[in-house]
Order: sequence, then structure tokens, then C-alpha cells
Amino acid sequence: MRFKVTVVGAGNVGATLAQRIAEKGYADVALVDIVEGLPQGKALDMLQCGPIVGSDARITGSNSYEITEGSDIVVITSGAARKPGMSRDDLVLTNMNIVRSVVERAIRHSPNCILIIVANPVDAMTHLALNVSRYPRTRVFGQSGVLDSARFRTFIAEELKVSVTDVSACVLGGHGDTMVPVPRLSTVGGVPITELLSEAAVNRLVDRTIKGGGEIVALLKTGSAYYAPAAATAQMVEAVLFDRKEILPCAVYLEGEYGISGTVVGVPCKLGSQGIEQIIELRLTESELAALRKSAESVRELARVMKLE
Repeated sequence: MRFKVTVVGAGNVGATLAQRIAEKGYADVALVDIVEGLPQGKALDMLQCGPIVGSDARITGSNSYEITEGSDIVVITSGAARKPGMSRDDLVLTNMNIVRSVVERAIRHSPNCILIIVANPVDAMTHLALNVSRYPRTRVFGQSGVLDSARFRTFIAEELKVSVTDVSACVLGGHGDTMVPVPRLSTVGGVPITELLSEAAVNRLVDRTIKGGGEIVALLKTGSAYYAPAAATAQMVEAVLFDRKEILPCAVYLEGEYGISGTVVGVPCKLGSQGIEQIIELRLTESELAALRKSAESVRELARVMKLE
């Protein structure tokens, strides 16, 4: 029996994620969107890839949530995308009502699901989803640091002309301008990049990582990144479905970890079949910890805007 994954939002991120999951064949996919015909058409197109890629997974599109019944995981990608000049935080009021409605309908049909939030600003939307669902924090978390660390790894690998598979990167904090890349804990073959690159080069890569999403928005002009966000979310989905106990950075509600309580922020977590099975507390320097707490406070401000506190 295959797993079942619902993807809410048939835009670029949602459709790309649905295709990744369906083509691997380990889960049936329900694709939901409010635009008439959009999820149905994309799902039918993806379904017809099956004979070519060798996948018998079923993918179904609909404008209603009945097809999502009994999902193991519900991924919420729906919401407005960033436009040039917009920050992720500018989306909070626009996407707040969308995410609230989606969560309410999704959990009605899949009360035992795990919720993975991708809609931006993802930290604030994760906090909202946790509030609306009333699920334990282990079952509601956001995709942020997997994408941010992938960007950092890419830039490090390009700079040093090494394989990305040899690069490990640590990025903490909110998924936005206050994110906290940690060069001291980012390595190539186990060697910290601070020993391989000049301070100026490290700072340049850190800055590019923080602005990584905006760089793509500026180039596309009419949309935002979706290939890497979909790949990052797929990694999280697989870590849960296959109980991999994988250590991945996730946007999670903290209850005293790192001295932070009552807000969502990106930190390393062990992901398995129960969702977040452990929050990993790294030994940070005073400056790193201060930056993480500052990032958490910026997310807390968005929660106040949504009246979650």
C-alpha cells in the first residue's frame, strides 16, 4: 500500500513537488487548487508520465478536499508568490487567510496527518497553521532551512570548485532577511569553510545566501523560485514517510530551545515517521545566538500582526 500525500496549491512549487513525488512512485498524490481545471489538468498530465518513468502512483487533481481524505502528509504551498521588490514578510496579510482556510479544510479530511508548510512567510505561516490545527508542534513544521542551506552549499561548492556532495552548510533562523548562516559550522570534507576561504569571501557567500530567493525573483520578474523549494520539500516528505531520522533544518515552534519560546524559527531537527522527533541544540557562540534570537523576534512580530500572541 502506497503512502498518500496531499499538495495544496498547483502553482509552480506545488506542481513541481507533486511531480517529484509521483514519479518516484512511493506515494499517491492529491493536488488541490481553487482555480478550476488547473489541478485536474496538471494531475492528468503528470499521470501520463507514469508509463514513461515507470511509476504506478496515482495523482488526482481537484478543487475540493474530498480527494485528500486520509493523507499521511499535507503540504501547503498555496498563497501569493513574491514579486520584485517584495519581501517574504510583505505576504503575511495576503497569505494569512488563505493558509487558515486551507488548514481547516485539510485537517477535517486528514485528522492524523503531518502538516508541512511552504507558503511564505513560512515561519509565520507555520505558527498560524499550528494555532489553527491545534496539533502538537511535532506535526506542524515549515520548509525553510533545507532550501537555504542548499543555496549556501551551492555557492560554497562553486567558490571552491568541489562537489556539492562534499559540502555541508548550517543555516538557522527565519526564512528571510534575518536568516543566520553559520560559516563556522559549514564544512567541505569536514573542514570549516572559515579555514578554506578568506573572511571577505565567506561574507560574500553568506550575503548571497540571505538574498538567494530575491536574486531569483529579480531575474524571473514574474515569479519566484520553485525547483529548489520543491526539491527541499520532497526531501522532508521522504524523511517522514520513510522514517529516516534525518537531521534537517526546519521551521518549528520553540519552547525554550536556544533560550527562545513562543515562536517559530529554523533549527536542526530529527525528522522521522512521527514528524519532528528531536530538536537539535547546537553550541553557538554569543554572537550566533544573538543573531538567532533577533531572527526569532522578527518572526514574533509577524505573529503579533496576525494576532497569534
